[in-house]
Amino acid sequence: MSQSTTGNVRVRYAPSPTGYLHIGGARTALFNWLFARHHGGAFILRIEDTDRSRYVEGAEDDIKSSLRWLGLDWDEGPDVGGPYGPYHQSHRADLYHEWAERLVAGGYAYRCTCAAERLDEVREEQRERGGKPGYDRRCRDLNLGSDVGPHVVRFKMPVEGETTVHDLIRGEIVFQNANLEDLVLLKSDGLPTYHLANVVDDHFMAISHIMRADEWIPTAPLHVQLYRAFGWEMPRIAHLPLILNPSGKGKLSKRNTAFQEEGREVLVQVREFQAAGYLPDAVVNFLTNIGWAFGDDREVFGREEAIARFDLASVNPAPGRMPYEKLEWLNGVYIRNLSDADLAQQMEPFFRQAGLDASEAGLRSIAPLVKERIKTLHEAVAMAGFFFRDAILYDPSALIQKKMTRESTLMALRRSYQALGELDDFSPEAQEPVFRALAETLDLKAGQLFGTLRIAVTGQAVAPPLFETMAVLGRAMSLARVAEAIALLEAAS
Repeated sequence: MSQSTTGNVRVRYAPSPTGYLHIGGARTALFNWLFARHHGGAFILRIEDTDRSRYVEGAEDDIKSSLRWLGLDWDEGPDVGGPYGPYHQSHRADLYHEWAERLVAGGYAYRCTCAAERLDEVREEQRERGGKPGYDRRCRDLNLGSDVGPHVVRFKMPVEGETTVHDLIRGEIVFQNANLEDLVLLKSDGLPTYHLANVVDDHFMAISHIMRADEWIPTAPLHVQLYRAFGWEMPRIAHLPLILNPSGKGKLSKRNTAFQEEGREVLVQVREFQAAGYLPDAVVNFLTNIGWAFGDDREVFGREEAIARFDLASVNPAPGRMPYEKLEWLNGVYIRNLSDADLAQQMEPFFRQAGLDASEAGLRSIAPLVKERIKTLHEAVAMAGFFFRDAILYDPSALIQKKMTRESTLMALRRSYQALGELDDFSPEAQEPVFRALAETLDLKAGQLFGTLRIAVTGQAVAPPLFETMAVLGRAMSLARVAEAIALLEAAS
């Protein structure tokens, strides 16, 4: 499908602060942002905060901070302002009331006094008859006035013919009006539903294109009919493909935190990806690949490259799996492309959170050692935390490598201590030949000696390269840790 644009491109991301920013919502925001930037248009952030029963304290701040972390800046909206504000729906109630009343006055909507209990009974009866549950239009032709008491306002949907939604990704989607319901526009508490508020706001904010999740397809015909009733031109619309769980067996969960699927943790909130040590550029690259193809069989590209190529015609309407293993790979690529100084800066919060006093200079010195070995920033702490600990803890038996004894291990450690103290040059290049020769002298394989030394100076079997590690630790710390290893093994029974 063509993504033909006429006039100024204005798109919006309109989250509801009923939870922290979900990764699926971030993908919707990203595609809107890419579209706006590609066309030199405006990206608007609008907070749809009229659902007070589900409002979550702190959710709006999380949404904004998560978008900023991803680098998705907005041209109009909260904290920025703009000519079409206010950008919180809770501050626009008078506008919704005015246009709901116009719909009632024009015969396009009606007041409904049916209580929730009656609606539940109607739906239950419909289910028992094998029918589709929905409102039975009892109040549709009663012409109730505003003084009728507690009520909602429902749209009077046509009951005959068809409603066609022209979707930029999916083509024409045709709905039989007889199968559609008279949905609520204004709730009994006076607040609008999504259907009324987003149509009114999109019109008065001059939105040119709507890109939203495919879960809104079933209610799209109502929005088409609302625009007709108001006499307004409808923005062009595109429903983005569903994001599936990693297994591809269902919709990606909207639970409030990470969950387990097939034995692995699945992150669902943007804040979880940040806390896990993913880089924002990697996450943006990853999300752009879900449902859209850059072309040229390329999976790694910068956001400026994506902006230059982004086209709704290349969005695949089919649901796409969330391939977390691909994100880990991508994040590793982006980590390796960082300078040592940038990587040190990115790692610092994770070491601080682990209670380690890691200086910028210290982190810069270990950056080249971990860069090729970690896939997330969080992994750097497990890989290299020992550099910043005064004492390391491990089982002394771990010092004894395969086919070595306690005695041969003690001999190896004592001779290594002597060799370290005698080195004039403590660089990795100077260390390695000395210890390879020592292994031969001790009738050990290099891997045996190096494994013992690795445990002694790091406390772990998996660590950065041994000689680079000791060079960064320095002679004094390396000697101290080897001496401690000797003492521990001597004390072990």
